[in-house]
Amino acid sequence: MKQIALFSCLVLLSVPAAGYADDDDQDRARAALEAGRILPLSEILRRIETEAPGRVIEVDYDEEDGRAEYEIEILQADGRLLELEVDAATAEILDRDYEDDD
Repeated sequence: MKQIALFSCLVLLSVPAAGYADDDDQDRARAALEAGRILPLSEILRRIETEAPGRVIEVDYDEEDGRAEYEIEILQADGRLLELEVDAATAEILDRDYEDDD
């Protein structure tokens, strides 16, 4: 839990520098959050933690087909990179894929 809180703080402080999202992604996510259309990223990460444990290394915000989504890359304990598409409004995992899968 501490890791998620720390990560959320780091994302808010260093998004442009760290490359987690571009300015447009950040602005669109903030506007959607303020309008009540999506959950806070910290809540999304808390909800998916049990299904997808590991270290979050990248987060992107996207809006596709009228749905707000977070694309989250997680480095798992076994060294595999898990890529998730998560509904930003419900925290439902829409798709999961490992980088090394074809």
